[in-house]
Amino acid sequence: MASSVEKQKSFLTYKKFAVVGASTDPSKWGTKILQWYVARGMDVTPIHPTNSQLEGLATVKSIEELPSPKETALSIITPGKITIKLLEQAKAQGVPAIWIQPGAADKDCVNYITTNEMAGYVLWQGECLWRDGDGILRSLAQQRASM
Repeated sequence: MASSVEKQKSFLTYKKFAVVGASTDPSKWGTKILQWYVARGMDVTPIHPTNSQLEGLATVKSIEELPSPKETALSIITPGKITIKLLEQAKAQGVPAIWIQPGAADKDCVNYITTNEMAGYVLWQGECLWRDGDGILRSLAQQRASM
């Protein structure tokens, strides 16, 4: 199985991203993660069941509505009871990389990830895009520069 850092690097090599858990509340972590992508000029789609727009971006209502889910890395910032349903949807849609922010996965989520052989492409063990993302992006840039 890939290490946490390898999974983080793989996640951030995707060209398209989606965020579940953002809202109109700028103090919430889901919104902060969405803002992280926007601030770096990344192609990000917020997923929200009722809001048609977040942070100036058009939303889709579900993972199923993503234009190209098999090419989109997914950030999840929701309570565990919601996260498990999102994992099921992401697996069904072929989402290739998933980053679950700290606190968004409960024991049922972990069990689902491990029993469905998703551990190789899901980050759920405390990795934080907000904290770790810029360092991973710098590392990727250094790797590209040395090639």
